[in-house]
Amino acid sequence: MIKNRNIQKKQKYFRFIPPLSSWKNAYCENESRIAREGKEYILGLNMSENVGMSFEERAALCALNRIFGFEPKVGLKIIGTLESAMAVFKERTEVGRILGACSRARYASLITESAFETSAIELEALERNGCRFIGIGEKGYPALLMECDDPPLGLYFKGISRPEDVFGGLPQVAVVGTRGLTYYGKDWCGRIVDAMSKSNVKPLIVSGLALGVDVTAHIAALDSGLPTVAVMATGIDDLYPSRNKNVGERIASTAGCALVTDYPPGTGAVRINFLRRNRIIAGICRATILVESKIRGGGMMTARLAASYGRDVYALPGRIDDPVSQGCNLLIRENVAEQIGDLGELVSRLGLGRTDLRLKSDFKEEVASCYRGQFPDDEYEDIVRLALLIKSHRGVSIDELCQRLKWTYSRVTRLATTLECDGFISVDLLQHCHAKK
Repeated sequence: MIKNRNIQKKQKYFRFIPPLSSWKNAYCENESRIAREGKEYILGLNMSENVGMSFEERAALCALNRIFGFEPKVGLKIIGTLESAMAVFKERTEVGRILGACSRARYASLITESAFETSAIELEALERNGCRFIGIGEKGYPALLMECDDPPLGLYFKGISRPEDVFGGLPQVAVVGTRGLTYYGKDWCGRIVDAMSKSNVKPLIVSGLALGVDVTAHIAALDSGLPTVAVMATGIDDLYPSRNKNVGERIASTAGCALVTDYPPGTGAVRINFLRRNRIIAGICRATILVESKIRGGGMMTARLAASYGRDVYALPGRIDDPVSQGCNLLIRENVAEQIGDLGELVSRLGLGRTDLRLKSDFKEEVASCYRGQFPDDEYEDIVRLALLIKSHRGVSIDELCQRLKWTYSRVTRLATTLECDGFISVDLLQHCHAKK
């Protein structure tokens, strides 16, 4: 018999995590039936009716999420057949019959009283640490995620706002991309988020807390007053990577923001976990923006998943010879993503109304007004010309500038140093120049 909430606490906290190999190896003949019946269960959920989800039902969902984390369709099919998560544990003998003779039959042996008790203890530990578990169908579970055919059975949540306040009001937009972010990508990532912050309808920015585009999007959102959600590929107790720990803590302590994951506490950073995480980013949001990505990468996977869910996808075009722009350019060529050009049009297409795009004055005019009257006419024209060339050829080297302009090395470096000192460009250790405005 399943014990109630007042079960005796175990001295040793037992963690039960299913084998990762189930992600690839668990397909069988009744795949389509499982997907169909699982989807029917999702459609039958009424979130308003599940506001008062019992502790036992939530604990049962938490336990099943541990077991079926890599195959949520199977878990949904079983719950749908037995009509509740708690019934799965009360009628464990029925699970084998429902699954049939296939590779998934092994799951029947994992649905145990011990698994339920472990999750019940875990829920109480979460509450003591300012976290919670949101079961599918419960108020606060992201509505758009429930429209997908493979939503997680629940989400771990950490934030000072209620889940329903984070996910229930604002439109959600994902901003994702490569960890190897360039100056161009960082600049445009900031511009895109800034434009959305100045729109009539303020969105919730969703990303993955990774290095590069993810953390840039989170910081840009926080700095511009937009709420942001970080969907993690680890347990709610492990902010990864450690370099972004401060950003994660800032998100968790800011109103309207949250840390979210479907992985149990204690789960570390494993490559396959990031692949599973990406579907949640895509599923939560009405649109996904890919800033920079190679042909293969997590950002590309998220964008393609979003397209498969019927969501809008946008991509920032880049140089055809730039590896971190090739993924974006490919999605645009394949008509999977719409090209980002005019930010006002992007904001409008996202359904956010209009935006005040008086973000930055014209680069040429800024440079010209800064040096007008300070140099002889010929040198004034040269420094403006140099600035515009660097602006239009991001990452151009000093040597390339010498060749293009037919100037001496000393002349180029002198004028470039002037532009750098005045904040118009930056020059890295390899003497590549990048416009900063």
